[in-house]
Order: sequence, then structure tokens, then C-alpha cells
Amino acid sequence: MKVSTVQQMHDLDRAAMERYGIPGEVLMENAGEAAYFVILSELEVRDTGFVILCGGGHNGGDGLVVARKLSSSGADVEVFLLSDPDGFDGAPRLHLEMVRKAGIPIRIGAGLDEIEVALAACDVVVDAMLGTGISREVGGLYRDVIAAVNDCGAEVVSLDIPSGVDGDTGKIWGAAVEADITVTFGLPKRGNLLYPGAAHNGLLYVSHISFPPRLCENDGIQVEINVPAELPPRRRDGHKGSFGDALFVAGAASYFGAPAFSALSMLKAGGGYSRLAAPRSAVPHIAPLAAEVVYAPQAETAEGTLGRAASDAVAELAAHVDFVVIGPGLSLHEETQDVVRQLVAKIPRPLLVDGDGLTAVAADLKVIRRRAEPTVLTPHPGEAARLAGCTIDEISADPVASVQRLAADNGAMVVLKGAHSLIGMPDGRVFINTSGNAGLATAGSGDVLTGAIAAMYGLGLELEEAVKAGVFVHGLAGDFAADEIGEDGVTARDVLEHLPEAVAALREDYEAVTEDCCGAVAVV
Repeated sequence: MKVSTVQQMHDLDRAAMERYGIPGEVLMENAGEAAYFVILSELEVRDTGFVILCGGGHNGGDGLVVARKLSSSGADVEVFLLSDPDGFDGAPRLHLEMVRKAGIPIRIGAGLDEIEVALAACDVVVDAMLGTGISREVGGLYRDVIAAVNDCGAEVVSLDIPSGVDGDTGKIWGAAVEADITVTFGLPKRGNLLYPGAAHNGLLYVSHISFPPRLCENDGIQVEINVPAELPPRRRDGHKGSFGDALFVAGAASYFGAPAFSALSMLKAGGGYSRLAAPRSAVPHIAPLAAEVVYAPQAETAEGTLGRAASDAVAELAAHVDFVVIGPGLSLHEETQDVVRQLVAKIPRPLLVDGDGLTAVAADLKVIRRRAEPTVLTPHPGEAARLAGCTIDEISADPVASVQRLAADNGAMVVLKGAHSLIGMPDGRVFINTSGNAGLATAGSGDVLTGAIAAMYGLGLELEEAVKAGVFVHGLAGDFAADEIGEDGVTARDVLEHLPEAVAALREDYEAVTEDCCGAVAVV
């Protein structure tokens, strides 16, 4: 499913009206009706007390439609207009008049005290205050009402997006409604799926409000939810080489978990042959953690990190495998960082750069840009800021645009790790991953991700699809781990151990698994 910006949604609205002749009043009616049907499916309506909080503009107009629909079904409805109704025009004005003629109580110019009394007495609040158009700090009465809604204890339904959440970035503009249900219209907005705003949705529903399918499938909308490809059948007559041969260049003195998790996760996610090139003295410490991995001990520095003399040997190994991962636990040793840059420049295979490898290439991005074979970068926000030469705050302010720039500038696929990780392609497409949970924010989790991606490639997916599937499977394994032990207790090893279950689930019940995890959005 595509994910739009606020402007792209305005463009779709305009196209629906101008190109397809769908009046704005009809689109607003459809939006309000969609929200009404969600409320019917999730909550009691007859004899239930509803407070509808309406701002100006189209979001308020959607709320007025909901008020009329609920009233017609026997709900006890009270509408509060938080803006001057004289500012309503077009479709919102039409629906305001319909509510008035239906005899539904409308409070205009009410103060906070009056609104708080109504909130305390109601069962459900419908938030139709600010919508997706907000672009500055929430203040005044709106801020006070948002706080009152969050404190009132009633069920809260937000229309399009919880008030106070930026529709494009998920930023919270000082205060935001904490909804139990959000019904968004046309397409989900980026702010519905990007954190911190995504945490305010509750259950998220989307209604296409009668848009022709070709509008919602517009190629100009480059962001969508990550839906992994179905995995190729596992050959019954296959051998270990049939399911991928990957080399991991990782590890250093005191960094034993990262290389072990990275190389072993490739096997746990279905890959066939996993090799680990690590400093010679580190191998005896890593091997007990991952006995199934094939080791290639390498020359090292006096400090036990990968040494310059290892460069040619590792490059030779890399030439005979299908896929290479470089970086987990390699250290920031100056000589090792130089070796990483040499290897990135000359490895003739698809390459994933993670962890300390990202720090190395950030010092000379030309080694990435000049590569003939495809490259995958898997930074967390701090590493992304280092690659982009900016601050973490700048990355977080607009993560989609940040990923698009990183991918385009470096000709690489970029996985920006975090809550709802983003997968960016050099052509500008971005996929928002919705599997996973806060338990994945644990040391070593990103190392497991590298192996999951390598495994998906080894199983036969094209690299772009392997990256998307690897991110999804990694998140799903984290979900299974959290279901078993709780998010607080999840470790990288737990994620690793649940990879087989995640892969099996994707194979055995593809539609249910993808609908469940990608069902951060339910379609109505």
C-alpha cells in the first residue's frame, strides 16, 4: 500500500474532483461514513455518549459527517466547534448546515471548562480538530483541549491523523491526541506510520473514500509499506551451496558477539554456507558462540583488530562467495578502518556495510559510489548522520527524505534502522517496515539483521527483495520473541533463535503473516 505526503493527498483529492468528477461534498461524506463504519465495528453506538471536537476546514467537516451518522444510529451526540463557523466554506459548510438541520447540539465558542465537563460525561471522543495540515506548535485552546482529551478516560477516535501529529514526518507539534482508533482517508500518511506520531494512532484504519484505484497506485507516490516477496521454494535436492554462500568480515578483540550473531543468523534464517573472516586471535573466542560457521582467521594488528596484511586474503575469499557483509564489531582502529575502505572498493560481490564499516566509509564515500556491484548500507540514525554529514536531529526531522538522499547520493540501498525501519532505494522509492517492536532496540540486533538479509539473498531473492524480506523477517522474529518473553527481555540471541520460526511463518501462511504485520493499516 502506498503512503502519501499531505500534499500528495491534496493532489489526489483535486484529481478525484477535477478528473473524475467526484464532488468534494461526496468525498467528505465518504470519509465521514468510513469513520462511522469503523466506529460501528469497534464500539457500541446506540445510547452511547459521543463528543465530536471539530476544528475548521476539512477535518472539522469530516467530524460533522460522523456526528450526523452517529446521531442517526441512536447515539447521544454533542458537537463542539473550536473555530469560527463563518470560516467554513464549500463542503464543510454544507455538512455544518446538515448537522444543524438534524437538530444535533452544536456548541460554538465554548471554553475549556465547558469542554472538560462534556468530556468527563461522554463515552467516546471523536477528534476532528487539526488533521494533517498542522505545521507549527499547537497552542491556546487546542493545546488545552488535547490535554483534556488525553486525560478524560473516554475512547478516542481520530480522523485522518491524531491532532498535533505532523502528517509528513510524524513529529509531535508540542502536544498530540493519544487515539485508540485512527481512521485515515485515501491513503495512510507518512505521519501515520513514522514515529513518534505512529505511537498515537491506536488501531489504524484506512479508507480509499471511493478514489479510483489508479489514483492510489500512482507511481509518483514513492513511499509504501514494506510487503516482502514470497520466498522461493526450498529445493528438496539442494545442498548448502544452493542456499547461498556468504562471507562476514567482522570481529575484533573484545567484540565477539557481533560477528557471531551476524554470521550465525544467516544460517538460522535459511542460508546455506556462512564464512567468517575475523582477526586470528578472536576466532577461538567467537567459535564457541557459532560453531556452525566456517572460519577464516586473518592477520591482525597488535590490538587484535583486522590488520592491513589481511586485505588481499579477504578480497580473495570474497571473490568466491555470493554475498559479503563487512563491519560488525570490527572496531574503530585506524588501520582496520583503512582496510575496510580498501575492501569495500575492491570486493566484486554484492556488499552490505554495517556498524564500524559505516564509520570507515563515511570518511571516504567515494569507495561506495565507485562500486560496480550493488551495495547495502544499514545505519542507525547516528551512523546515518555521519554518512550524510549532518546531525541526528536533521535525520530524525524528516527520515524519509534523509533515506532518499543517502540512497541517491551513494547509489546504494539504505536501511535506516529504528522503530518502523525505512528501506530506501537509489531511485527514490522508500519502504516503511511495520514488523518489529521496541524489544529490538538491543545490542546486537542490527548484527542479526545483516545475516537475515544475506540469507534472503542466498535463498534466491533479487537483492532489493532480499533486503526488504530480511528487514521484515528480522522484525517478525523480534515480534515472536517479544510475544514469548516480553519486549523488555528480548536480546539479540532471542531474535536469532526466532528467525527459523519467522521464516517458516512467512513460507507457510504468507497472506496472514503479511496482512497481520503490514496491518498496521486495516483497509475499510
